[in-house]
Amino acid sequence: MSILEFVNQDELDDLDEDPRMAFMQLVNAAQRSLSAKIDALDPDNQYEWQKIEEFRYSFMNVVVAAGKRFEIEPFHSMEVPQYSNFRDADHRQFKSDLDHYVTQLVLDNSLRAKRDSVEVLPKTKDQLRTYISGLRQCIENGNMSASKREALLKRLDAFETELEKRRLNMLAVARLAYLVLSVPGTVWASVDITHKLTTNIMQTVAEAKAAEDETKQLPAVAPPKALSAPRRPAALPPPPFEDDLDDDVPF
Repeated sequence: MSILEFVNQDELDDLDEDPRMAFMQLVNAAQRSLSAKIDALDPDNQYEWQKIEEFRYSFMNVVVAAGKRFEIEPFHSMEVPQYSNFRDADHRQFKSDLDHYVTQLVLDNSLRAKRDSVEVLPKTKDQLRTYISGLRQCIENGNMSASKREALLKRLDAFETELEKRRLNMLAVARLAYLVLSVPGTVWASVDITHKLTTNIMQTVAEAKAAEDETKQLPAVAPPKALSAPRRPAALPPPPFEDDLDDDVPF
């Protein structure tokens, strides 16, 4: 069964560039899809129960394959069992372990998102909205293709949506600036005004971030920790006792 049975192409195209974030997003989408498929089937019907098992096996196959592609342990080193050996208990255990690992990813990503974002005060938001309004006029008055204008306005809309959140994603600022500054200066009615507005947005957000970091003293960004297993590996049994050991003693 194809991955597209669980995640559509648009969702795949929108996956984050960070492998851990992308894996979490894919798993969440696949879990929702799996639940919807199973809820529509009757487990008391033998044929539909077989479909449920098939969906569950395919879900495990997709998650493990994604773990290998994104190099997320322990899924990167995990093997998918033969379908003939796959049982309901296998799915339940896999689902439980997956929830354990995804919980750690969610917490890691939450901490990382806080480091890569800034809380913007209402006064600062008003300043940013003023710059956005001016930038929107520059885009609408610019001599550019309809597709380029639409892409720029769409990015502005996305940035304004980010402003409504409690914390502003710094990546949204960088994406907006990159897109605007990559447009040739000849298409703008006034390239100086356009670049000045863009610089004002970047500078305002940078100052807010610097003030926040100075106040809160956020910990330095560290490499992501390895995910912890839900249980300790089983201890190896002791070596068998040799009953005839005395027979080998030369005295």
